[in-house]
Amino acid sequence: MRPTLIILLLALTIGVSGQNTENKDCNKDVSDSRGKMIPWEQGAHKTGKYRNVFLDAGYSKADIDAKLAKAYYDVFEGPNRVYFEVGDSMGYVSDVKNQDARTEGLSYGLMVAVQLNKKDVFDRLWRWTKKYMQHQSGPREAYFAWSVDPNTGKQLSPGSASDGELYFITSLLFASNRWGNNTGIDYHAEAKRILDAMWSKDGTNGITNVINVENKLITFVPDRSGYNYTDPSYHLPAFYEVWAEYANDGREQFYRDCADSARTYLHRAIHPETGLNPDYSEFNGKPFVRWRMGDAFRFDSWRVPMNIAMDYSWYGKDKEWQKEYAVKIQNFLFCQGINTFVDQYTIDGKTPEWILPAGKPGVQKLRHSIGLVATSASASIMGTQAKSWKFIDELWNAKLEPYEDGYFDPYYDGLLYLFSLMHLSGNYQIIKPANAK
Repeated sequence: MRPTLIILLLALTIGVSGQNTENKDCNKDVSDSRGKMIPWEQGAHKTGKYRNVFLDAGYSKADIDAKLAKAYYDVFEGPNRVYFEVGDSMGYVSDVKNQDARTEGLSYGLMVAVQLNKKDVFDRLWRWTKKYMQHQSGPREAYFAWSVDPNTGKQLSPGSASDGELYFITSLLFASNRWGNNTGIDYHAEAKRILDAMWSKDGTNGITNVINVENKLITFVPDRSGYNYTDPSYHLPAFYEVWAEYANDGREQFYRDCADSARTYLHRAIHPETGLNPDYSEFNGKPFVRWRMGDAFRFDSWRVPMNIAMDYSWYGKDKEWQKEYAVKIQNFLFCQGINTFVDQYTIDGKTPEWILPAGKPGVQKLRHSIGLVATSASASIMGTQAKSWKFIDELWNAKLEPYEDGYFDPYYDGLLYLFSLMHLSGNYQIIKPANAK
């Protein structure tokens, strides 16, 4: 959910004139000394190997490691960090410009920490999340309040955003595999508690399963208001595969079915020519048009290329469609200008009549946002064109720093930038138990 929903619904419509420049030749591949990108054909779940695309692009291992380390420093430790420690045992991630802590940020922080083997950071984040975000009783028991005041611990919005639960469960399962369950936190028990609670939510008191069980697709929010539509960027088939393998709760086949349903859903939700998707959609893939912010490719949508790339890299079960998707979305953005494509479009590739604000309240501006630069580059994991190298270079040269107009978002831009560097350097992995083959 980005940004605060009340602000979105009250924002005034501002018409934006102008059309995207058309170039009849821009869909053709480009010349590059590195030749065409050749994707790996088997997923890491089978091979145990993760591709370092930056290395293939010609960057040195030392420089790649240094870039990843700096990105982590900038987001978690530097002067513009979004991670803050509390006392001796807790910490949180803040959406600093909106002055709150969100399940999105806490769950992303947990995933970064477990992937990069930073146990103290993970444990601090989980303790804070459990204390201030997780409902310990009542109809929402074991679910999470999606927005909390980090200064007081007050829950600003007690309802859940379903992607937070998805990341919490997967991160905890990975933590269990990486560190075991006997070092102060029983990670597996914490993950299973969320899963078991999820299955107990049947609509009583208005609270539902995170997954729409009839469609086997993730809900927008797990209550009556959001149970029957979704957000394309919440669909992470790779995570359901992880649940099937490591949750050990007897629902393995259902989770595998959810992975397959998510892949099929993405075929429907993504425009067949541009590769763009709406921020929100019906389960049939059509844009959710009840709110004007949900019918176009906006901030939530940036995550979709990265999510599909992860599924390709880890499991490769839908690889032919996924390779075609990478061509479509990278062709579209390349045609807009590799150095200038903006961060919001209608799904058929036009400038939206209404621009979703970011930054100061009321400021509606299109930018060449580093978050989308990063996630569109992650699609190069599936790339089959020389053009895909250009997206890698664009990300490599990007800077996590204020834009020309002064706007700066080290939280959302920063976390997507860090995630994409992790994916493209082979450092975002299925974490198996130490004794697993």
